Amino acid sequence: MNTDISLQLQQQVEQACEQVSPLRIVCGNSKAFYGSMDERMASAETLDVSEHRGVLSYEPTELVITARAGTLLSDIEKLLDDNGQMLPFEPPAYGKTASIGGTIACNLSGPARAWSGAARDFLLGCKIINGRGEILCFGGEVMKNVAGYDVSRLMAGAMGTLGVLLEVSLKVLPKAEMQSTQLFHCSSAEALEKIHAWSQTPLPISASSFHDSTLRLRLSGATKAVKAAINSVGGETLDDAAQYWHALKEQELDFFRPGSPLWRISLASDARSFLPDLAADNDFLYEWGGALRWLKSGVPADSIQQAAAELEGHAVLFRHPQQQTVFQPLSPGLLRIHNNLKRAFDPQNILNPGRLYPEL
Repeated sequence: MNTDISLQLQQQVEQACEQVSPLRIVCGNSKAFYGSMDERMASAETLDVSEHRGVLSYEPTELVITARAGTLLSDIEKLLDDNGQMLPFEPPAYGKTASIGGTIACNLSGPARAWSGAARDFLLGCKIINGRGEILCFGGEVMKNVAGYDVSRLMAGAMGTLGVLLEVSLKVLPKAEMQSTQLFHCSSAEALEKIHAWSQTPLPISASSFHDSTLRLRLSGATKAVKAAINSVGGETLDDAAQYWHALKEQELDFFRPGSPLWRISLASDARSFLPDLAADNDFLYEWGGALRWLKSGVPADSIQQAAAELEGHAVLFRHPQQQTVFQPLSPGLLRIHNNLKRAFDPQNILNPGRLYPEL
């Protein structure tokens, strides 16, 4: 059944290539809000991957799972949880229909990202349909199996602009024996000082957040190590911590209620001031030890992106009903590299045109 679906998808891409007709790749549509939607995407034919689903292989002792792109993220997480394992990058779903293919295509990671790694770090291999309608395989099911370019990781964060994901192989890890979240009431500057000091120690930190004058520090690992860490850092222990981190990951906290445009700012974790004259402390929520900052602001996009660039970071307009320019503009050199990759994988520019950058 799924072989037939992959052939149908391939035929649709081949036909679109012949007709130079753009395709809009969809699966669970849980992240339809993310990325640009110009007139090319609005008028594009839909390429639906949602029925191409199912786990192809999973051996818990090997810590690797391979699944078709349309497989529900929730199904994969349940299977792993039943075996005491997890996706280490804690991907957000943003809806019950989230798929593993969309998760990798967007390269979105949750609270553990700064300490465990990003989605692309755990992508071992993939199978795709490129813009010529060719089915290509990259990587495999082990960590060291590639000589030359690791092409599979290019697909993480490409938003479907380089190929239609058919299958992905991911490294998984055992779940922690114990977790505890400690609370500290402090200013943002004090929070950054604390988390930077702790990050230079062997504490088993797995997540942090700061908002409303409260720093939350999650500790994960062996029971003995976590208990020792609690004694070392102190603070109050948060009840229902799992619920808090889930709500943060899925943007269900009050901070994320619809209203002002939501920005995703990536900076050096010690960059203390960002738009100091235009945004108040309560407009920010810090994650990843300060390296990720969510900002609610109606400040013009170019002002926010320029401020991020001046701090050698970048800003993404994550949620906004009328969003146009979403991602930080590329430098000429990076744009040239992106254009070269696009021409190599999708020379007719039919796959999700403009979803990532207007020039692609």
